[in-house]
Amino acid sequence: MPALAARDTTGSGLRPEVWSTRLIFLIVGIGTAAWASLVPFVKLRAGLGEAQLGLLLLCLGLGSIGAMPLAGAAATRFGLRPVLILGTAAIGLTLPLLAGASSALILGPALLLFGAGMGAVDCAMNIQAIAVERAAGRPMMSGFHGLYSLGSLAGALTAGTLLTLGLGEPGMALAATGAIAGLCALAWPGMLARAATAGGPAFAIPKGAVLLIGLLCGIVFLTEGSVLDWSAVFLVQDRGIAPARATLGYAAFSVTMTVGRLAGDGIVARLGRTRVLVLGALVAASGLALATLVPDWSAALAGYALVGAGCANIVPVLFTAAGRQTAMPASVAVPAVTTFGYAGVLAGPALIGFIAQATSLPAAFMVVAALLVAVAAAGRAVRV
Repeated sequence: MPALAARDTTGSGLRPEVWSTRLIFLIVGIGTAAWASLVPFVKLRAGLGEAQLGLLLLCLGLGSIGAMPLAGAAATRFGLRPVLILGTAAIGLTLPLLAGASSALILGPALLLFGAGMGAVDCAMNIQAIAVERAAGRPMMSGFHGLYSLGSLAGALTAGTLLTLGLGEPGMALAATGAIAGLCALAWPGMLARAATAGGPAFAIPKGAVLLIGLLCGIVFLTEGSVLDWSAVFLVQDRGIAPARATLGYAAFSVTMTVGRLAGDGIVARLGRTRVLVLGALVAASGLALATLVPDWSAALAGYALVGAGCANIVPVLFTAAGRQTAMPASVAVPAVTTFGYAGVLAGPALIGFIAQATSLPAAFMVVAALLVAVAAAGRAVRV
């Protein structure tokens, strides 16, 4: 597949590339859900304490962050297709290893490789998504990211069902690997050998618009990570909710996030990217304040649902902005923005913990809400 040039693609001209991009986002969602389902089994089988598990999870994050700039450089030199294939292979092949390993000496390197695969594919798929959206001449990024969210939900439900039916962790991991391999084969024809967004140096320090976009992306990912890791703790500890029910807070966030992204392209087309960025950040900040300040179970659910709805299309809009800015080539800008995002995911839970230790968990959540207001204030300065 040659480089994708800008052209009118309102018809079927881009159909293979569009479907390929959707399937790649779906693959990453499924891989994420499969690993999340394995975490408690890995902890138990390897006899890990919380601190040891935290160090292992750090291996995953380090693998992802380390692979992103390398993936951007490789995409520039060798094209997107090799990066997507090798990254997807790293995801699929390490899942069965993670499902059966009981030694930290095996789990650590396996998680580094798994994280590197996730980071490489995350970077390359966003470069491809930018190229496809640019060639199509219409908003598409929210829909692509919606497939990631859908893959995460579907993957989690499927993994839970298979484990409940007694298939076991290795069987579930093999099923996930098979699904990833099948989806990769279907995505192959539409993978871009090279994108018109490629070019420029292999590495560069983020500057100007890219730095601002990266910081905003980091805040939104920090918000998502704080809801993932701390919402249930907050509802149990500060609201007295039973642990089984407390998980519904993140579930409400996930559902509105997924629905918002799947409907996001139409929303962006109607409202414009700047309004989606500014209003989305304000809605998310309001939702987090509602969940934190109003001592009512239904208010908490509504609040976390608003956080998901508000955040849903901010990151897709920011990735589009990374492709539209002219300070740096997209093959360099996208890895930089993605790295900021992953840094937010990694640093967010720890930051919440430190603030909560010094003050309180509600105060920590309100700091995140204030950061979202800052995203809204800075949103008008981003060329989207």
